[in-house]
Amino acid sequence: MTWTIHPLPRADAFAPHAAAWDHLQARVADLPFLESGFLQPLLAAFGTGREHLALHGTPGAPTAAAIVVKGGRGQWTTFQPSQLPLGAWLSEAGAPLAPLAAGLVRALPQPALAVGLTQLDSLFHPRPADGPRWRGQDYIDTAWVDIDGPFEAYWEARGKNLRQNLRKQQKKLEATGIQTRMECLTSPDDVVPALAHYGRLEASGWKGGEGTAIAPGHPQYAFYLAMLQHFCRQGRARLYQYRFNDEVVAMDLCILAGDRIVILKTAYDEAHKAVSPSTLMRQQQFEQLFADAAAGGPVRRIEFYGKVMEWHTRWTSTARPLYHGTCYRWALIKSLHLLLHPGQNPAPHTAPATPAGPPGSERDATPAGASTPTAP
Repeated sequence: MTWTIHPLPRADAFAPHAAAWDHLQARVADLPFLESGFLQPLLAAFGTGREHLALHGTPGAPTAAAIVVKGGRGQWTTFQPSQLPLGAWLSEAGAPLAPLAAGLVRALPQPALAVGLTQLDSLFHPRPADGPRWRGQDYIDTAWVDIDGPFEAYWEARGKNLRQNLRKQQKKLEATGIQTRMECLTSPDDVVPALAHYGRLEASGWKGGEGTAIAPGHPQYAFYLAMLQHFCRQGRARLYQYRFNDEVVAMDLCILAGDRIVILKTAYDEAHKAVSPSTLMRQQQFEQLFADAAAGGPVRRIEFYGKVMEWHTRWTSTARPLYHGTCYRWALIKSLHLLLHPGQNPAPHTAPATPAGPPGSERDATPAGASTPTAP
């Protein structure tokens, strides 16, 4: 079987292939952010028109697929804006990555010297050993929480400091007359006001200073609006809002597929940082998810899909690696690259990216500043 290449000069050029992509995606990973309902608005907001859709095998029923974009010096990479937790690559379980990537390099428009597969999840694509034309590179570890058993048992297994600190924060709020409340919004009509609250929370912190907070007129606002409305229409979005009295002080933007819920973005009001509003919200959020699962609900795993930080370790001890892979057209290209750039780390991706938050902050779950394998 061979690769066929389809230019995507506009986002809607992806639409005729969406059903085939989604059918493969459901077999490979069943992750909401790798569905066409996530990728098409992402292409509309951040695509350059240089993207190409690559399909392996029968175009209507591919066995592998990718959205790739040409960089410099003969380098192609998977489409990877920072809003996308994994690279836009799909291949069926057991299909060797290196031979698939080698075939893709030969099928891409010339001159194609290498293709980079960015932010691959080792859960779905075990990392191949390096070879004459294949090179793997470490990226990050990502954490998750399995919903297994009662919440009380899960909560008792958390660190003593976390449990005590949250009790103290709750008592402090009660002593000042503040009532806390968590809402879970799911309607398409909820998305516009929710994004207004979310943008205000982001603007209260370092993102306001960087000019990267979600706001109308920004490409990422258009993306999140279209994407979240799509998932709300399907009953698969969860927009968590945490209030102090009537004031929204923390939010999580989440989407679901199968038995997984993915926390895409987290924000809180810096003015209330001392009482950890996002941590208080997450306790109630997780308790609700555990209760829903006990009642027969579908969600059995909470995915963070971001670099493991200290605050993640309060909620889970599980993590797995994400990695990059590069396939070179010829072994000589890889040898020359390593000779000229020994020990070089992945270079920053050129797509719009969100800067990393300050140390210890609960920044976006999505990796900030996606990176690509080094180009030849």
